[in-house]
Amino acid sequence: MQTDSTSSIERLRMRTRILVVLFLVCAAVLAALPLYGQAPPQPESQSQAQAQTQQPPEASTAKPAYSLPPEKLQQAIDYSRIRVILDFLGSGWGILQLILLLALGVIARMRNVAVNLSKSRWVQGFTFILLLLLASTLLDLPLDLYGHHAAVAYGQSVQGWGSWAWDAAKSLLLTFVFGGLLVMLLFWVIRRSPTRWWFWFWIPAMVFVLLSVFVAPVLIDPLFNKFEPLAKTNPALVDRLEQVVARGGIEIPAERMFLMKASEKVTTLNAYVTGYGASKRVVVWDNSITKATPDEISFIFGHEMGHYVLNHIPQTLVFLGVLLLVEFYLGYRGIQWLIARYGARWRIPSQNDWGALVVLLLVLAVLSFFSEPIVNGYSRMHEHEADVYGQEAIHGIVADPQTTAQQSFQLLGEMSLTDPNPNPFVEFWTFSHPSVSSRAAFAAAYNPWSPGQHPKYFAK
Repeated sequence: MQTDSTSSIERLRMRTRILVVLFLVCAAVLAALPLYGQAPPQPESQSQAQAQTQQPPEASTAKPAYSLPPEKLQQAIDYSRIRVILDFLGSGWGILQLILLLALGVIARMRNVAVNLSKSRWVQGFTFILLLLLASTLLDLPLDLYGHHAAVAYGQSVQGWGSWAWDAAKSLLLTFVFGGLLVMLLFWVIRRSPTRWWFWFWIPAMVFVLLSVFVAPVLIDPLFNKFEPLAKTNPALVDRLEQVVARGGIEIPAERMFLMKASEKVTTLNAYVTGYGASKRVVVWDNSITKATPDEISFIFGHEMGHYVLNHIPQTLVFLGVLLLVEFYLGYRGIQWLIARYGARWRIPSQNDWGALVVLLLVLAVLSFFSEPIVNGYSRMHEHEADVYGQEAIHGIVADPQTTAQQSFQLLGEMSLTDPNPNPFVEFWTFSHPSVSSRAAFAAAYNPWSPGQHPKYFAK
């Protein structure tokens, strides 16, 4: 259950400058799947209007459903501004650095080093990818360092620099190994089908994404955080959550409920759904247990259960799969045009050249930036549906579902330093979740069990 649109503990894995084509794909999907996970502060969203339609006339003069005391409000405004600047600056710098590396001939020299090192294409490919990753990591380092410094300074992170650097190194290694394999596959497909590679490569790319979604909770996530069965540390909470599960008429066994030791790195709250099939699980951060009430955790869990019941994960995979196919085709067209126009200047003669990878990454980076509002708008729709489901799921389990949900968002916003009134354009472009203000307002007003109303997902 997110409360913010920019970097968090999960983004360290997902946003490490993915400089290999498939990891860009993987990042797009994984960044959307933890939509059913954690989110930092966000502005007014589409569900704000929906919430307002539910409010009684006198609600406009009442205290806002989400607010902060003056001192914390100023901190939230300042920290939100830093995050927004880093987000847009990071995207712009990511695109600009690729242009500079191409224009200054750095990519051509990297290619020459790789080609002169060995006649083996495997050695050439992985050498080129390693040089590219190292260059990008160094270029991104100032923004990454400042981002972590700000998180610590504003009390959002307690992770030491050594632990932070080790996480970054592990992310870099994963990118190198798995991304490198996929880049080798990409160039093999390009050689076999010069005009249709964008489609033929999309097929194994989506297979890889599906496998990544399946294995990430089991193999990848434990590399960055510690997990243990929730029943081991808090059996009473498991009993409460099983009531919510029974209310939804589904089966999420206790062995698929995990506690994550988030307090070792961050101070914020979170719960999320991850994995698929046999790896599907719900994760609750230990911060949530220590700082939220059982009723509030029940609502957060109900929200996450809603993503299961409403099939948001497979729907998101289909949505992003179609979007990525379009982006791959535009990437193919873009690389042809750019090499025809600038190939001689960049010393990249064709799409078979290792340097063409950077040209493709440049096209995909631009497309990814401009498609961000589409992906986030789709995500906000699912998050609002999960909010509705979560509130309906705890009806009859907690005494006051409206107050419980509203107080949950209040707590999430306070802990994440969420600005109650962020810029609407920033929300439209970057926020994967509706704003905390809009979610709290909707929660306080939504009562489908009142006379004349009907629940959306449960029988009355």
